[in-house]
Amino acid sequence: MIDIDNLEFSGATTDSRKVVPGSIFIALKGEKADGRDFIKSALDKGAAGIIDGFAELDEAASRYRAGLKAKVAGVTGSAGKTTAKEFLRSFLSALGRTSATEGNYNNHIGLPMTILNCPRDAEYLVLEMGTNHPGEIAHLCDIASPDSGLVTGIGTAHIEFFKTREAIAREKGTLPARVKDFAAVPGDSDMLPVFREMAGAKLVEADCALPWMKAALADVLPGRHNVSNASLAFALASRYGLDRESAVKSLATFSLPGARWRKSSKNGVNFIDDSYNASPDSMKAALEAFLETPSKGRKIVVLGDMFELGENSAAFHREVFSFAKSLGFDMIVAVGGMSCAAADGAPGFASAAELKKNLEKFFRPGDTVLLKASHGMNLTDAIS
Repeated sequence: MIDIDNLEFSGATTDSRKVVPGSIFIALKGEKADGRDFIKSALDKGAAGIIDGFAELDEAASRYRAGLKAKVAGVTGSAGKTTAKEFLRSFLSALGRTSATEGNYNNHIGLPMTILNCPRDAEYLVLEMGTNHPGEIAHLCDIASPDSGLVTGIGTAHIEFFKTREAIAREKGTLPARVKDFAAVPGDSDMLPVFREMAGAKLVEADCALPWMKAALADVLPGRHNVSNASLAFALASRYGLDRESAVKSLATFSLPGARWRKSSKNGVNFIDDSYNASPDSMKAALEAFLETPSKGRKIVVLGDMFELGENSAAFHREVFSFAKSLGFDMIVAVGGMSCAAADGAPGFASAAELKKNLEKFFRPGDTVLLKASHGMNLTDAIS
C-alpha cells in the first residue's frame, strides 16, 4: 500500500505514457489492458509511487483528501453537471486557489484521480459526481467527504437503471445528505420534498432565475438552464463569501470545455456544437437556448440519438422532436436510428459520417446550426 501521507508527488495518472518524474502511476485492470503490465515502464520514467488496483486507489484518495486544507464541493444532477461545475470553479477561483474535475472525470476512477491531482495548498476543490446505477454517489462521497455540494435539475438521464425520477432524485440526494455544511438545490424543483427529507437543515433552496445572472450570461451562454446552473453555483459560492460583483466579473471570461455550446464556422455556416451529451431535458433546454441565439440566416437543429433511456426511449425521442417542431425552427435534421424514427418526415441520416457528406446540400452560408446528441453519436465529426 502506497504511503500517501508521507509521499511527495506531483500528480497522478492512469496512463503510463503520461507519467513524468515525481508523479504517481495508477495501475488499473480494464477491459482492454491491465495497468499492472506497465508498472515497470512507469517506474523507469521516474514515477514516485504506484497505486495498484481500485481498492488501493480509493484508500489513497480518501487519505489524501483527509490531509487537504481545501473545502471540497461536490456537484451532481441529471444534466448540467459539468456546466455547473465550471461555474462553481470560476466563482470559487475569485476567492482562492481552486482545483476541479477536468472534463467529466466524474466516476469511480476520475473522482479519486482528481483528488490526487489537487495541490496540497488549494483552498477549494470542486468534484463532479456522476452516476448511472444506485449507490454510486454514496461511494463517491465515501472517498470525497464533501463539505458542500449542489444538485442540478432531476430529469430522466439514466432512467433505464433507476426506473423513476424519484429514484434518481434519491440517488442524487445522497450528496446533500452527506455534506458536512450545506448543499444548494433548485428552489423550484418538484423533488424538494425528497431533498428536504434527506438533507434537512443543510439544504439551501436557491433562486435559479436571478435577473442579474441572466443579464451577465446573455452574451456568454444563453438559456434558462445555464442561468439556473450559474445561480446554483453562486448560491453555494456565496456561502463561502463570493459577492455579486465578483461573480459577474468572473463570467466575463467564462467558457466551457469540450463540445458544450462550442461555436465554429465552416464554409460560411455557423455551428453550435452542444453534442457532448444528451437527455430529453438537456435537449429541450438546448433548443430553448438556441431559440434565443441570433442568426443572419436560417436556424437549423440537428438532433441525434439519446442513450440509456430504457424501454421508453422511442417515446422520449418523439417528445423531443415534437418539442423542437413546436419552436418553429427553419429545419430539423435527425441523425441515428432512434431519431430518424421519431423525426416525422424530417431529413434523416444514419450517422454523423452520412450527415458530413451532405452538409453543403442542406446548409448554406449565413445559417446557424445547433448540433445536439449523446456523445456516442460523434456529431462533432460531421463538422470537423
